[in-house]
Amino acid sequence: MRHLGMAALAGAATLTGSVSVAAADASPAATIAQGRLAGASEAGIERFLDIPFAAPPVGGLRWRAPQAPPRWAGLRDASKLGAACPQTVRPALVAGGVAEHQSEDCLQLNIWRPTGARKLPVMVWIHGGAHVIGSGTFPAFDGTAFARQGVVLVTINYRLGALGYFAHPALSAAKPRGEALANYGLMDQLAALRWVQKNIAAFGGDSRQVTLFGESAGAIGVTTILAQPEAKGLFARAIVQSGVGLLDPRPLAEQEALGSALAVRAGAPPAASLDALRALPAAALVAAGEVKTPGAMVGPILDGELVREAPWRVFARSEPIDVPLLVGANSNEASVILGMGVPPAAALAYLGADQAAGRAAYGTGLADDELVRQVLGDAWFVAPARWLAARTAGGAPSYLYHFDYVAAARRDRAKGAAHGSEIPYVFGTLDYLASVAGTVGEDDRRFGEGISACWVAFAKTGVPGCTLIRSWPRYDSANDRLATFALQSSVVAGFRKAQLDHLLRIHFGSGQPRP
Repeated sequence: MRHLGMAALAGAATLTGSVSVAAADASPAATIAQGRLAGASEAGIERFLDIPFAAPPVGGLRWRAPQAPPRWAGLRDASKLGAACPQTVRPALVAGGVAEHQSEDCLQLNIWRPTGARKLPVMVWIHGGAHVIGSGTFPAFDGTAFARQGVVLVTINYRLGALGYFAHPALSAAKPRGEALANYGLMDQLAALRWVQKNIAAFGGDSRQVTLFGESAGAIGVTTILAQPEAKGLFARAIVQSGVGLLDPRPLAEQEALGSALAVRAGAPPAASLDALRALPAAALVAAGEVKTPGAMVGPILDGELVREAPWRVFARSEPIDVPLLVGANSNEASVILGMGVPPAAALAYLGADQAAGRAAYGTGLADDELVRQVLGDAWFVAPARWLAARTAGGAPSYLYHFDYVAAARRDRAKGAAHGSEIPYVFGTLDYLASVAGTVGEDDRRFGEGISACWVAFAKTGVPGCTLIRSWPRYDSANDRLATFALQSSVVAGFRKAQLDHLLRIHFGSGQPRP
């Protein structure tokens, strides 16, 4: 389905003896199978950073499934953030993050816990960034506020762009037995979840109470994992923020052709060997990925082994991993779609052949630019979120939300809540938001505490009750109720029903997306 659901937005790891005995005595410690860790502590919150969950994917391990993580002797310094995976440095975008410190040796995760943590719920965050930018080290993803509310927070890195989602005939020809191809970033996400299952008890976390959550490309990771039967048992709950992932991934053969062209742009010969590909500098591959091929998008690939079909098809059959689900989108998602270069005229195509009926669903008084903004946001994010909540409602409960809160200092000029703008509220990192977007007021901070508590309640109990939404009903298509987060948060029935029904009827027909 390449229309309504194309939300594919967007030092060696074996460090030893690097912490002095005196520093170790003053530092929180943890022992895992790989070795001993010395973290850092401040105001009752302990953090363990730059922990490798897989071997460095360099040299012969570039474009391989993640391998067993390294071990070390003595104490490993886990007090400082590590490198992000290779990518183009973007401006300070909240959704994915800035990543000025980079290395191909980047498969690490970060953990925050309250002092004395014992059998606490765990939340594992997959960052967004269109599968090409971002990192788990971004300041907006700091886990301190979550830890203060009694959960263990984990952020992860995963391979991006041409290093994370890449196919090439030479790779297919040399495929190791038992390993999948192409979806290396997705494999990293799964490897991190397996690491958490094995090791999180050492940090006071309960491996039976893991909530997997992500935004944008990270949310596509969540929905793709939900469609993987092999991932059952790796998490108990899931949150999908602005990126349902109702898309048809490209088949392997098509991606091989795109990968061959990218490799040539990076400096490889037309029929490059695997050794020649692995000799390419990471920076050259990142730069080559910046050249836009018409119709090409980075993200999960139909390799036939790990990703065997489009995830939406699994949901359409009501066969995903059955766990409580929290899903929603923001009121100005068009901010990212238009920023990606999608022409405004494309919005008209989403209204269907009967343009008059489509415009009527949105109200005839809308100016064209406002119609475009609403249609693009609904088609790419809001309508698919409702569809996903409906398709999963028959099993474990699903909860649907719409985020429409804008900081007081921006309300006079913002058209709504931009893509990714919920993140600093959910994470309690509004100081970072203030540093890049201006003043944040006390009302904004109180709202942030409220919505963060909803996410934490869901992680603890599977029900997102909190002071902002005291009685959040599970989603049911018959009642069609969701929680709106706004200046006055509330539960609303039939939210944007005419608009969403029109889009879903055209693009989803009888309830299943059309390819």
